[in-house]
Amino acid sequence: MVDARRIVVKIGSSSLTTAAGGLDADRVDALVDVLAKHQDREIVLVSSGAIAAGLAPLGLLRRPTDLARQQAAASVGQGLLLARYTASFARYGRRVGQVLLTTYDTSHRVHFRNARRTLEQLLAMGAVPVVNENDAVATDEIRFGDNDRLAALVAHVVRADLLVLLSDVDGLYDGDPRRPGARKLATVDGPEDLAGVELGSAGRAGVGTGGMVTKVEAARIATGDGIPVVLTSAVHVADALAGRATGTWFRATGPRSAGRLLWLAHASSPRGGVTLDAGAVRAITEGGGSLLPAGITAVDGDFTAGEPIELRDETGRTVARGLVNFDAREIPLLIGRSTRELARELGPDYEREVVHRDDLVLMRS
Repeated sequence: MVDARRIVVKIGSSSLTTAAGGLDADRVDALVDVLAKHQDREIVLVSSGAIAAGLAPLGLLRRPTDLARQQAAASVGQGLLLARYTASFARYGRRVGQVLLTTYDTSHRVHFRNARRTLEQLLAMGAVPVVNENDAVATDEIRFGDNDRLAALVAHVVRADLLVLLSDVDGLYDGDPRRPGARKLATVDGPEDLAGVELGSAGRAGVGTGGMVTKVEAARIATGDGIPVVLTSAVHVADALAGRATGTWFRATGPRSAGRLLWLAHASSPRGGVTLDAGAVRAITEGGGSLLPAGITAVDGDFTAGEPIELRDETGRTVARGLVNFDAREIPLLIGRSTRELARELGPDYEREVVHRDDLVLMRS
């Protein structure tokens, strides 16, 4: 933690607002007081709180369940949230820049690159990017669902050295932390350490959407590609950034991947998929091979060449994602046939892989 130079910090709604709605200025200032002191580090702040901040100004007593009123609350609250951060960071002479994202911005390769470019430029110019889901326009179909997953994806986008997830709970417990005997996990080295752990639901304040389930999933996404994670409460953020023991430390479990492969694994939206026979599954998962037409047994979806698809085994389990070299309508002509045979019959354009190894990423179970 001490050596981390670029850090993504995510804070939830319940740590910034009251149950009745509205920002708690003292909580925002307390967070900024810690972050602003780390002048030698680049910090990206992923902040929830827009919908919760908009509740009281609109006369809403609780977080609405319908999408239209959620979007209205976000529209009002997002301005209040950014204004509060702008004023708070200004006390330290720091500028902030707002970045609002939907899954469309991460699931489409061009938008993914644009998001990376914007965040990199803000950091280069000394500003603090404040990232949130664009709740004012996001529909159910293009929502991240929670800002924990968004934070993990942002950590990948900016190639962060560390992801800090702040909650209203001081770490991951093996059961409900309010129950006597619940034990906090100081370190998680891998999925095996989570066996038997009971994960809770939304925060106690009732204004957030995430819970321990989403935080553990975010940690899995980040650590799987080489980014360690600290999960602790907002009041312990200073300890987390100083490298002092606090919360739960999730060790990185995988190597860093190329940006394109990170996008494929965690941010792309497959438009369909192909089913592989057992031999093709082994060639891809164990032999480091490309996907050839001979190993395909079925195809589904409506995709065009260059789009991401899922590669599934015969049980339907997704074993990989990749950028396909053929349209969906072409693949039935290729199923089970060798590239040499296809080249003789259909021409040299068909003597190639359906998915090349360089455009393929394995999906961890």
